[in-house]
Formats: sequence, C-alpha cells, structure tokens
Amino acid sequence: MIYSWGDSRRFNSYSNYFKKIFDTRVQKLSVDAGFTCPNRDGSISRGGCTYCNNNAFNPSYCSPYKTIKQQLSEGVEFHRKRYRRAKKYLAYFQPYSNTYANVKYLKKIYQQALDFSGVIGLVIGTRPDCIDDEKLKYLKEISENYYLIIEYGVESCYNKTLKRVNRGHSFEKSVEIIKKTADYGINVGAHFIFGLPGETRQEIFEQHKIISQLPIKTIKFHQLQILKDTQMEFEYKKNPGDFNFFSLDEYIDFVVNFIEYLNPEIVIERFAGEVPPRFIAGPTWGNIRNDQILNRIEKKLEEKNTWQGKYYSS
Repeated sequence: MIYSWGDSRRFNSYSNYFKKIFDTRVQKLSVDAGFTCPNRDGSISRGGCTYCNNNAFNPSYCSPYKTIKQQLSEGVEFHRKRYRRAKKYLAYFQPYSNTYANVKYLKKIYQQALDFSGVIGLVIGTRPDCIDDEKLKYLKEISENYYLIIEYGVESCYNKTLKRVNRGHSFEKSVEIIKKTADYGINVGAHFIFGLPGETRQEIFEQHKIISQLPIKTIKFHQLQILKDTQMEFEYKKNPGDFNFFSLDEYIDFVVNFIEYLNPEIVIERFAGEVPPRFIAGPTWGNIRNDQILNRIEKKLEEKNTWQGKYYSS
C-alpha cells in the first residue's frame, strides 16, 4: 500500500522525506556556536529548563571553542564510517537557542556554515521567544537559496507543564511564532516531550488534536529522561512519586496510538530520545538504541495494520 505521503512506510518518515527532496542521503552535522538561552542568562530566568543538560546530546566533535568550519570538518569524519554515501550536509545549530543574538551576528555564523563544502542548508534549533520579524526576513532570504528549517522547542501544549519545567514561555507563544514562521514560507519543526511531570497519559494523548492543526513540517517526539546535573534530577530524587514514566512496551503502544490520530502531512523525524547512559539519573530502557525502538514501532504498526493518520480528522 502506498500512503498519502507517497511511499509504503506506515508513517511519514524523515529519511524518505529527504530522499524525495534531494534524491540522495543528507547528513546533519551538529554545530555548537556558543549560544545560551534567555531562561539561563537572567533575561527571563536562570537555571534553564529543569530537564535540560545539553552535554547529554552534544556530539564529541562539537565545542564552542572550535570554529564552525572545524566542527563541520570533524563532523564529516565522525559520520564518514557509518554513512559513507552521504555527500551533502545540513549544518545543525543544535545546543541552546541558536537565534538568540542580533541579526548581524547570525549572518556571520550562518554564512560560515553555508560556505562549507557540501553544506546545502541549515537546521536551526531555537525557542519561540528568540525570533522576531527582522530575523525571519533574513532567514527567509536563506531559504530562497538553501534548505532551511527552524526547529522550535515546544515540549508541551499545556501551560501548567511549561511553567513547572521553567520553560519561560507559554504554549500560545509557540503557536504564534510557528504560524508566523510558516507565513514567511520557512519550514517549521517542533519538539515535544512525552511524560513531563504533572501530565496524565490522556492529557499527553490529547495533544494530537492540537499538534495536527499546526503548520509544521517535521516533528520530534522524546520520552522523558531524567538527566544528571539538572533541576529535574533533584526533583525526582526528592519526590519520585510525582513522575509517571512509560515502560518501553507502554511507550511503543502509546506512540503507535498517538500517530494514528496525527496529521499524516507531518513528517516524523524521531520517536524517542537517546543519550549516553552516563547521563541518565532515572529509570531507563536499558541499552536499546533508537533504531531498535523504531523497528519495534514499525513492527507494531504492521501487526495492528495501522498507520499515521488512520483516524485523523481535519
């Protein structure tokens, strides 16, 4: 069966999305450009989001003490053994809020990445309160000549949750900026965490209705993980009963059910998060890797004879 997104995979996959656009494998190369966040430097708050430890997902070759060219060069070598077919790259400005600076500085660092041989575009991770019209006008210019997507950390559709994790902005702010970014003709990505404290399973599930109406191109889902050296680690140790973690089987069942109701036009980039075990301070699923989780999700979709958007209603 060929689904509405144009292939036989049972969800609208990120890998196939890029194959359709570029007709080849494209590899993301992470870049740490030395940004911070407004809820870390005191502009909004200090301490950052309670769950955040950027070191847990920053590749070893990334460092703000290296030039962008050096990080990209080392990133190519880092991925060469595993992805030998990759000849085109996206520079992924990943840690912290990568639009949290004036446009003059953004032009400088983004252009350094675009000048690197093989880079065909940018992936920019940021917060909805670190974007304005001046920045969007500039980013629109980039998008006219390169692939560009802005990934917003939304995390939850519920303001009570965002307040509890010290996110520093409301869900309404995310909606406002996502819509504005899409109105500029720029691709939008969004990130959500399943299992944040204070949310029931039903509340988490009901988010599919809201997410499906947002003009987003790609989405990342992560299960909640308690990371070392975070405020959430302290909260978990003090009151573990406040947390309701998914077991691996529960998570797979939940995700499959969730995407049955998700807008099939949304490209799913990731179903789960993966960090080195040394950073984990709470319950884990053992040493299972993301590709193994993905295989189990696809197997469950096949067993149920279901697919992304099967029950979606616009």
